[in-house]
Amino acid sequence: MSTEGPLRPLARNPRGFADKRGRDLSAERRIVRQVSEVYERWGFEPLETPAFEYADALGKFLPDADRPNEGVFALQDDAGSDEPGDWMALRYDHTAPLARFAAQSWETLPKPFRRYAYGPVWRNEKPGPGRFREFWQCDADTVGSDRPEADAEIIAMACQGLQAAGLAPGQAQIRVSNRKLFDGLFDAGGVTEAGQRLTALRAIDKFDRLGWDGVVQLLGEGRLDESGDYTRGANLPATVKGAVEAFLASANTPGLTRAQTLDAVARSGDLGAAGEAALNELAAIDRALNAMSVDPAAVTFDPTIVRGLEYYTGAVFEAELLLETADDKGRPVRFGSIGGGGRYDDLVARFTGQSVPATGFSFGVSRLASALRAAGRGDADAVRGPVVVIVFSEDDMAHYLSAVAELRAAGIAAELYLGRAGMKAQMKYADRRGAPAAVILGGDEIAAGQVTIKDLDAGRAAAAGIADNEAWKAERPGQVVLPRAELVSAIRRIIE
Repeated sequence: MSTEGPLRPLARNPRGFADKRGRDLSAERRIVRQVSEVYERWGFEPLETPAFEYADALGKFLPDADRPNEGVFALQDDAGSDEPGDWMALRYDHTAPLARFAAQSWETLPKPFRRYAYGPVWRNEKPGPGRFREFWQCDADTVGSDRPEADAEIIAMACQGLQAAGLAPGQAQIRVSNRKLFDGLFDAGGVTEAGQRLTALRAIDKFDRLGWDGVVQLLGEGRLDESGDYTRGANLPATVKGAVEAFLASANTPGLTRAQTLDAVARSGDLGAAGEAALNELAAIDRALNAMSVDPAAVTFDPTIVRGLEYYTGAVFEAELLLETADDKGRPVRFGSIGGGGRYDDLVARFTGQSVPATGFSFGVSRLASALRAAGRGDADAVRGPVVVIVFSEDDMAHYLSAVAELRAAGIAAELYLGRAGMKAQMKYADRRGAPAAVILGGDEIAAGQVTIKDLDAGRAAAAGIADNEAWKAERPGQVVLPRAELVSAIRRIIE
């Protein structure tokens, strides 16, 4: 007979999914709140869509019709019947659900329709440092305008949003290009197959990380990375690879203005009609940004920006973090992109058959919060704990409950210690909770109509300057005895 107990599951997180406590949640909520205020000031209304969408509505490339979970988390909707239903998938961004909503509600919407959204998204991809399978995004989009000024407004608003989130001028930069530049280049080189073009664009999107040596492998047969993973290449003709290299080198000169970059790109070679249209659109965006007095250093034109998603059709933008960041051991960490977006004029047409122009920007809330923490900016999001009421005796429980209720009624976060530890452990608990103060109602205080309040913030500060433990005990820094009626006013002074 076996003496072994039941098998216990191993307590662990699924890879790419993180637990978040007070400080992390506070950072993300602050970013969402402050950026949402910017979006609403620019005239965008909030919209919330479901976490699940039907897989075909998401528009993700799904190679396996029997189980379409490539890149997404999918399940089959049985709809309460015996027949297998359609596949549903957790949204991988907020843009595809917006396109579905716009197509579904177009007749009733003001046009152009301006909306912002925030919330978690899920991607079934390989996780890594700072790269999660579940993370928060915050988007703003304009649906129904084909004007380049709509792109410029999204870009300018993104600059303000990033500053509202906590980045000072110079700590982030938005780089802008246009997918039609590469459409023209591919047209001139005879590359017409859509999948081959998309593979090439995804390769070019890695230019910052891999450099030309890595990109040229992905434009050719493929690339084996350091982890042993092999990525199939675009197999472009040698002449087209040469044209791409010349194009990327044309404007890869630091210090060029947006107008100078456009001139350099125009001189790089034959970009065809699509490329000429792209240059005209970028010039219009430049004029609009200048009219809105957007800092030239905050927004640059960079032809290496293409964005990896296939639904972009025109202008594309990417926000790069310039803030210096480090890991827990002080080693430099490069976060790179913290957001991006662009024009997607064909996404709504997937549902309606009619082209509806649209443009938008999204940034990773979770990623930006991690970056600010890695830059030593996490203290701003430290969570203030509640005032802790210490428990001494079961017989005096009514006094403790009365005190904690009085504090809460005054709008002060407070908790009654409900463990079974002694005084010393309770004070350590209050300190770990980040409590601003501890309330002590021992038998002597209750009998005298008094209360002892320990200002934990003042105590921490004073203790840092007292080397001798006996002196610390004698001085009792931050501790006062007051009439019981002054409890609320005394706590409020400490907090404020």
